[in-house]
This record gives sequence, C-alpha cells and structure tokens, in this order.
Amino acid sequence: MRLTSEFWVSALTKRLFAEGGFATVLQKGAREAGTVYILLRNRLGQQALYGPAAQAVYDEARPNERRFALIARDDEEATNRRLERERRFDPDFWLVEIEVTDLDEAERYFEIAAG
Repeated sequence: MRLTSEFWVSALTKRLFAEGGFATVLQKGAREAGTVYILLRNRLGQQALYGPAAQAVYDEARPNERRFALIARDDEEATNRRLERERRFDPDFWLVEIEVTDLDEAERYFEIAAG
C-alpha cells in the first residue's frame, strides 16, 4: 500500500527537522494522491527541482516507492515554467522546499530514479 502524499510529505519534513535541517511546504496538494515536487535550494540561491519519475523506472519489487527525477537545475525560469504548467494541468500538487548545503545531497532525502 502506498503512503498518502500528505503522510509522505509530513514524514519528509519531520525527518529533516529532526536532523537539524529545514523544509517548508510551499503548496499543499491533494491529501491522498497529490503529485509531489521537491525544490532544493542552497544558501547561494542555487536550486534544483525534482518531480515524479516516469512509471517505467520503478522497481517491480518496490512498486509503491516514490521516486523522483531531476527536472531543472540552476534555472529559476525553467523551474517556474514547469510549476506553472503543472498548476494549469493539475493544481492539486505538493511543493516542498528543502534548504541544503549542496544540491547533490538530494539522495539523502528522497529516492532518485536511475537513468
């Protein structure tokens, strides 16, 4: 059984806070199955946007795991365009921002799809 989006986001933010990190929910989506996007941002203003990975990259042994793929890196305009396109298509998505020291720390917080 897959965790609800609300539960998954809550667990992610609580884990970050417990480790001394910082995360904030910029947009709340549908409680049960809202799509989750994650925006990593460092103190220099650099950012990376991750969104759901394509279904083809999921592991058959773990089909309920949430996996993410990089959408945009160090391109605020591309990030904003992608999120605006998503808002027009399906406004019930979650957007979580995580403050990181290094943008390459993503796998420390969530699973990145191979490929």
